[in-house]
Formats: sequence, C-alpha cells, structure tokens
Amino acid sequence: MEKAKKIREGDVRAASRLIRNIEDNTPEARHIIKDIFRHTGNAHVVGITGSPGAGKSTLVDGIIEWNRRLGKTVGVLAVDPTSPFTGGAILGDRIRMQRHAEDPGVFVRSMATRGATGGLSNAIGEAIHVLEAMGKELVLVETVGAGQQEVKIMNYAHTILLVLVPGMGDEIQVLKAGIMEIADIFVINKADRDGTNKLQRELMTILDMSPIKSGQWRPPILTVENVFEPEKFRKGIEDVSTTIRDHYQYLVHNNTIVDRIRRRSFHELNDALASCILNPILNQLIMEGEMNRMIDKLLKGETDPVTLAKEVAGKYLRITAD
Repeated sequence: MEKAKKIREGDVRAASRLIRNIEDNTPEARHIIKDIFRHTGNAHVVGITGSPGAGKSTLVDGIIEWNRRLGKTVGVLAVDPTSPFTGGAILGDRIRMQRHAEDPGVFVRSMATRGATGGLSNAIGEAIHVLEAMGKELVLVETVGAGQQEVKIMNYAHTILLVLVPGMGDEIQVLKAGIMEIADIFVINKADRDGTNKLQRELMTILDMSPIKSGQWRPPILTVENVFEPEKFRKGIEDVSTTIRDHYQYLVHNNTIVDRIRRRSFHELNDALASCILNPILNQLIMEGEMNRMIDKLLKGETDPVTLAKEVAGKYLRITAD
C-alpha cells in the first residue's frame, strides 16, 4: 500500500494522518497498521511519567537534543489531557518542543487521552508502531501526569523514568503508589530546590527494602538541576540519557528484554480482543436498549452483575455459565 510505504520512508504527514485515524479508529487505519506491523519492534521505547508540573516535557526536550547529537532518530508521543471542545490534545507538546520541528530526524506528536485511564491514550500502542515503522531508533512516550495510577506505561515501554520534584508535597503519595514499583530510573528534576536530599534518602530507603537480587538492575536515582542553569542542566540530561542507554543494554545482554516485549504483545492483543469482541457487544446492547433493561434489573435487586454478564457471554459468545 502506498500510504504504508510513505510511512516507512519517514513521511511526517502520512504518519500524523495515520495516528489521527488510529485515534478515530477508522477502517483505513486498521489496514495500514496491518501492512506496517512487520516493520515494527526495532526501537527503544522509553516511558516518562510523573506528576503534573514535574518538568517531563523539559526533560524530553533535553533527551531529544542529546540523542540527536549522537545521530539517533527520535520519535515522541506526548499524551495530553483531552480538550472538552475538540476531543484533541489540549496542551500541544509540539509547541513546547518547537525547536525540533524542522529536524527531519525528530517526529513529535501530541495525543489526547480521550477518557482513557492510566495517563495514556488508548491508541498509544499502535502509535508507537507507527514511529517504529518510520525507523525511529528512540521512541519517547510522555504520559499525561495523571497521578498515582499512571502505571499503564509499563505495558508499552522497555525503560521507564519516574520524574519527581522536591517540595511539591506529593512525594510520599507517589512513593506509596504502584508507580514506584515500575520505575527503572528515578529522576529528581529541579534538584536545586530545597528537599532534594530528603527525597533522595526516601528513595534510597525504599530501594534498600526492595527485593533486588544480586546482578539485577537497581534503579539509579539521578538529579537534573534547573533548566536556567544550562551547564548543570546539560550535565543532568547527559547522565539521564546515558543511563537510559545503559538500561537498554542491560535488558539486551541479560535477555530480559524478551519478557518486556512479550508483556507489550500480551497487552496489545488484550486491547485488540476488547476492541474486536467486547466493544461491539457493548455497543449492540446499548443500541438495542438491553443495557438499560439489565441496569433496571440490578436496581430492583432481581439479579446481580456476574449473572447478567454470564447471560450475555452465553448469548453472544456461546460461553456457558458455571
């Protein structure tokens, strides 16, 4: 297909249009993804997550610049909150990373959550495949910054950065959440602020309590100072970028990257099954009014959700109830 060929050649307009069609779930997008899928899987996918205001976009911008100096091609998917008026991404990270806009080796795309949980768009998996098919060597996925439940990124990335900022008042909540457990690299951003040493100690204490076996990757704790101190900031970005590279090499050399690739494939298949099996059934139940009738039964106490779900499974999927 001509459009698939354009994407493999790095055509920015074709890639942007395909990602938009993926978000809109158009039939054409399904066909193109099928054509490019065998050309995917060669990029290092890095997830960058953390609370709103942690400075994730600034870090992404610095990581892009460092990798471009090495000659690596970079793709960025920046997930933003959804505009209530257009349904599109509300912040527009392409504006924040505008200095890379004319660089043919960089592709930046904003995506809207469109109600999805976990800090990501539901279309993120296939959007990553688009960037891989374009030949991007490094794919950076910046999550929306939704808070403690922003762990969905672990299903798509090889390496995960958790960005924290001292003095924001939510450090302990973040450390208690599941997001603490998915981080491969901790980055304390704006490390010139008061509270940096305290946050470092808290992270080290938790890591010391973690069941990390000898030879396993121990998540390092890195610091990046204020962007308005260019030399210090550049040094921090260099440390972060080289550690990202080191983690990927660790995964490859220990063959643990296979586990992450299988996990990604599992969740992509799970999403596809939901899209092709569950969603059509739900849509039909809604259109036929059956969903409202079932809810009425629940409200009257005539049945329970599991019983109704088994009835639906028996009707549409021929799955018999226990």
